[in-house]
Amino acid sequence: MKSRSSEIIILHGKADRLEIKKEDYFAMKFAMLFEGISSDIPKKELAKKYGYTREHYYHLKDRFEKYGSEGLLDKKTGPKKNTKRTETVNNQIIRFRFLDPDASKEVIGQKMRQLGFNISDRSVSRTIQQYGLQKKTAYAKSSKNSKGTNPGSYNKKKNKNH
Repeated sequence: MKSRSSEIIILHGKADRLEIKKEDYFAMKFAMLFEGISSDIPKKELAKKYGYTREHYYHLKDRFEKYGSEGLLDKKTGPKKNTKRTETVNNQIIRFRFLDPDASKEVIGQKMRQLGFNISDRSVSRTIQQYGLQKKTAYAKSSKNSKGTNPGSYNKKKNKNH
């Protein structure tokens, strides 16, 4: 089993070979495990060939034995739920917004912090956006129509001669 390039791992069998792209993480992990049980290459060298550590090789082997091929799939990283904007926090922000529609995100954030919720003004803004609670913006009048005429209406000046 040799590597032809840095982008492909080639597995050689008795009659044929199999090329695995390095972007195919599942296949790479499986190939490493298969090669680990079918060859005499030290696990440290084998793991290095596939871009892992010896410890990670054994971790993957344990996961595969416990969960099957699902154990080799990459898991989503990062937080699994909102830790700051919980349902209670969101409901309280929405409540404040309905009680005072003109309140800014800073004012709502300050009220939330006074109640003991550790939340930033940016998180308040995100909740307001997520639930569509933004203020409606008024249209600015142009300088041509600043004398009280409606935009788009046509005002004829009356000619005194007619």
